[in-house]
Amino acid sequence: MSSLAAPTERRLTRRITFFVALAVFAQEATWDFYDAQVPPLLREHIASTAIVGLLMGMDNLLGIFVQPWIAHRSDNTRTRWGRRIPYLAVGMPLAALLFTLIPLATALPALIAIIFVYSLVGNSFKPIAQALLPDFIEPERRGRANAVVKIASGLTVVVSALISAVLVDDHPKLAFTVPALLMLTCTAVLVLRVRDNTSRAYQLALTEDAAQESPQRLRDLARDILRDRDRSRLLVVTAVLLFASAWFSSRSLFTPYGMETLGLSRGEAGSLTFPSGIAFLTAAYPAALLAERIGRIRTMTIGMTVFGTSLGLGTLVPTPVVTVVSFCVAAAGASGFLINAAVVLWNLAPSARVIGVYTGLYTVSWAAGGFIGPGVVGAMVDITGWRYMLLDIAIVTALATAVILRVAVLSRRRSISL
Repeated sequence: MSSLAAPTERRLTRRITFFVALAVFAQEATWDFYDAQVPPLLREHIASTAIVGLLMGMDNLLGIFVQPWIAHRSDNTRTRWGRRIPYLAVGMPLAALLFTLIPLATALPALIAIIFVYSLVGNSFKPIAQALLPDFIEPERRGRANAVVKIASGLTVVVSALISAVLVDDHPKLAFTVPALLMLTCTAVLVLRVRDNTSRAYQLALTEDAAQESPQRLRDLARDILRDRDRSRLLVVTAVLLFASAWFSSRSLFTPYGMETLGLSRGEAGSLTFPSGIAFLTAAYPAALLAERIGRIRTMTIGMTVFGTSLGLGTLVPTPVVTVVSFCVAAAGASGFLINAAVVLWNLAPSARVIGVYTGLYTVSWAAGGFIGPGVVGAMVDITGWRYMLLDIAIVTALATAVILRVAVLSRRRSISL
């Protein structure tokens, strides 16, 4: 690369990273606020916690079906705006409008209908903004860019908490408009400043279009992954699902763990995870830099080992202080996996024409783990008791680590650097 081309490439990387981070920040701000404030709305009509939980899990279930399909559609879209921006230009404003309608629904059927349609629309563009990263950015720079996007996503928890603290009690309907306005503003900036028809991956896709008469069907892409004798792609997807199961379990079951094992109140238990969130944000970018030095698979393996070991050791001394330290170390370790897993899948994609589908594979396997994991770990807790919940999560993490170690073995056999 020439001395002039390198600064230009770096500027493009920073520019696209900023805009993708902005889009993901806008999307996740609405989802975080949705997760925090829709359950109380449902509880006004429904006494059963199980039914409320089922309705709140509807978005993950829809995502499993919608996200791969829409990602495949975007891979094969060709417009003067590119193949991703048209979906974001339509989907994000529509989702923002639906989001503002949620607190206006006074009857249960209307509320369920609105959150169903919002979940459907929200899932329709969830993997598309993230797919812009590998479209524009070279493989060796994707880890850093994805770290910035993850940091932006993590900051939405703080934004959601601030909106809840300032507006929800006195102005509950107005509170829903703030994330919606954030989404509309970020959409306008993204659509005005980015055209992905200029991306390297889009141009490569056009070249491949000329050499291949028709695009691959989604089921053919799935069959290719399942029948591949190497199994690396299938194993990475499996590892994402398993680690997501562990990660979401550590988050969603922590409050009852703090109450049952640490003897804390509901509010005290819920607040203990905040330091670990800061630890994750602090470790995210260094995890990307480490992966560039020692490899992504090795960084993921180290990160999962730190995550599982820290939680396992936290079981030995079940006190609030030790638990907070354990979760901070675990969250820092988790960044090694979370920053690099999607990048590995992007780099394993066989063609620029299917980058969106591989982004969808990551988001779907992550969502599936979030849907399945808490139930599986909850069943383990029923057997072992709350005292050993962290150890139960560590066992699930060990399974994910074993899968990634197998990927490392396969990559060495093929002399492929991941």
